Amino acid sequence: MSISSEHKPLVKHVTNSLHTLSPIVELNVGGEMYTTTLSTLKKHPGSKLAEMFTGKPKLKTDSEGRFFIDRPGTYFKYILEYLRSNEVPTQCIQDVYKEAVFYDIAPLIKQLEDSPQIFGESVARKQFLARVPNYSENIELIIRIARAEAVASRRSSVIVCVVRTEEDAAKCQDALNSLDTDKKSVVKFGPWKAAPSISDLLDCIQIDVEAKGYKISFQPHVAEKGFRFKSHDFFYKCLFTWW
Repeated sequence: MSISSEHKPLVKHVTNSLHTLSPIVELNVGGEMYTTTLSTLKKHPGSKLAEMFTGKPKLKTDSEGRFFIDRPGTYFKYILEYLRSNEVPTQCIQDVYKEAVFYDIAPLIKQLEDSPQIFGESVARKQFLARVPNYSENIELIIRIARAEAVASRRSSVIVCVVRTEEDAAKCQDALNSLDTDKKSVVKFGPWKAAPSISDLLDCIQIDVEAKGYKISFQPHVAEKGFRFKSHDFFYKCLFTWW
């Protein structure tokens, strides 16, 4: 059976990929096409990317015989540029960092972690939140309460109590006793020993809840008359908008 001329290049390409890799490699990364050299992809021998092209090929090919990597293709160009020229990207830092971690390119990971964008998130903010008791658990609790209250409603709200100091925590407990809501539905954050303020913590809560796909905002909680403390000293409404 003869092979038509239009199919011969494809057969040759695939055959080469199954035996000896060509020094020129064509890639399909999440639908984005790239051409580079084998030596560029293997520049960092300990990386996952180098491992993909070491020994017998470990990747599937697309219909044109290009090696397929099921990752966001948009950011691979920054990975490739780093491999070619050691140029650290200055755009899409967070997304490129995720890809550098996936491909396990240690030098790029280290340089990105030293950038202000990654340093602020991975070091400064996380170290602060590590000092806020039960922070992650409280984020999940806020979401559970909001979802439980979202019955035939466009919005639902969760009362959040935020106290920065031990003294405020004692006052907050007194305030909770006269708060006009179910105390079990109040999510309490703090106290903590770090410089960031209450507004900084509220920003962190909003960032982490919205990272899970929810749309929220905060406003001071206005309590009923006769309340012993100004409610906005401790209490805020976390408003979820569903549609």
